[in-house]
Amino acid sequence: MKMTLYNTIAEKKKKGLKSFAILIDPDKVTPSSIPPLVQQAVEARADYIFVGGSLVISDTLDECILQIKSLCTIPVLLFPGSPSQISKHADALLYLSLISGRNPELLIGQHVISAPFVKRSGLEIIPTGYMVIDGGAPTTVSYISNATPIPADKADIALCTAIAGEMLGKKLIYMDAGSGAKKPITEEMIAAVAQNIEVPLIVGGGIRDAEKAYLNCKAGADVIVIGNAIEKDPSLIKEMAAAIHQPFAVL
Repeated sequence: MKMTLYNTIAEKKKKGLKSFAILIDPDKVTPSSIPPLVQQAVEARADYIFVGGSLVISDTLDECILQIKSLCTIPVLLFPGSPSQISKHADALLYLSLISGRNPELLIGQHVISAPFVKRSGLEIIPTGYMVIDGGAPTTVSYISNATPIPADKADIALCTAIAGEMLGKKLIYMDAGSGAKKPITEEMIAAVAQNIEVPLIVGGGIRDAEKAYLNCKAGADVIVIGNAIEKDPSLIKEMAAAIHQPFAVL
């Protein structure tokens, strides 16, 4: 399997460079809203565009990705909420395994079903340990996954879960408070995890301003994912990007 994009993420981590990923949910955009969003992403030098969501009830995934790729050269990574959310037009797939819950379907069951299709897709496959963190309110991801999120004040549980994911061979750890979370993941939890794993750490959910994005990077996040906040105010893209792309010391 090619690991081109993964190698880029890993190399940035070694150099202490942080990355900014914009999350686009195909259910929440239209053909007319995508161009200005992508233009702002290009101007802000966003590093990645994640496409996907917990539901994706429309059948526009392929069209959404093709439109994005026609407008920019920013790598597009699939962030699937189910095995059906696969498109050969993306550059890579975050092959998510929900390691924070006890739902066997999202740990391995759905992967067994999707594996033949994923393998034939030609996508770069990036095994990702996905951890849902309590964001202070029920979110779509926590409801759909039917799994209890890791409590926001239990950094030790998050730490042990991330270490287990890394030792099981996950190439990325993704901590997510969920779209529309009232409370983002704390810097204390991010730091606890970041200081004890060697693979890149992705953090998303409930990040509404540049200061929080900066603090998450300072705590040890390697990739910051912003979705809901940008859906409400696309002008935040440049501000978020500037905060994330500041120089950070390599720990």
